[in-house]
Amino acid sequence: MEHHRTRPRQSTPRGRTPPVPPQVGRNGGSGGGGRGGERGKGPGGAGRGGGPAGHGHDVVRRRPLGGTRPAPAAPPAASPVRRLPNPRLTGLGAGLLFGGTALTLGWLDELLFGASPTVYGVLFMPLCVLAGLWVSGTELVAAPVVVPIAYTLGLLPMTEAGDGIGHRLMSLFTALGTQVGWLYSGTLVAGLVALGRGLARMARRRRAALRERTVRGGGMR
Repeated sequence: MEHHRTRPRQSTPRGRTPPVPPQVGRNGGSGGGGRGGERGKGPGGAGRGGGPAGHGHDVVRRRPLGGTRPAPAAPPAASPVRRLPNPRLTGLGAGLLFGGTALTLGWLDELLFGASPTVYGVLFMPLCVLAGLWVSGTELVAAPVVVPIAYTLGLLPMTEAGDGIGHRLMSLFTALGTQVGWLYSGTLVAGLVALGRGLARMARRRRAALRERTVRGGGMR
């Protein structure tokens, strides 16, 4: 009576995963995608075989301490509202700008209002304020100097063109003498604005120096 040879079954210890054949692709390759996914599931909820190079390392997701997520970054602040132009002109630049502007105002006054000194004076006053505001802080003295020159240039289109340059100069001096109130008022306005800027600048420098001394004194202690 012949006895058939039976191959004993290889028992696999509990808690261990049987070896994977070499033909099975790593990370869920061809032919073993489903088994790899099922084999990765364990009782602890963490997958096996999901580590680098498929060596069966357990994947553990770390969470921040306290179970809280970091606060999202604050959105960027909105762009500030556009301000009025605030240039800083030198004495020469202020003279060219306001002299050309006054000349244009005088020409428009001659063309539209028949060379009215009052209209020209009213239009000239805002230029005096801008002259005091736009002159550089290091050349504030130039503001009350630029204003009379600009006023004189603006009177040139308004003077009578007689026989030669002498007659025009005489008309110009006459206009300056009769409209001296506008000239003095504009110069005074420009000077006061420049003076106020100068005082404010000196006060800022004093506060900065006092703050620096306080910081140095606290550091020495």
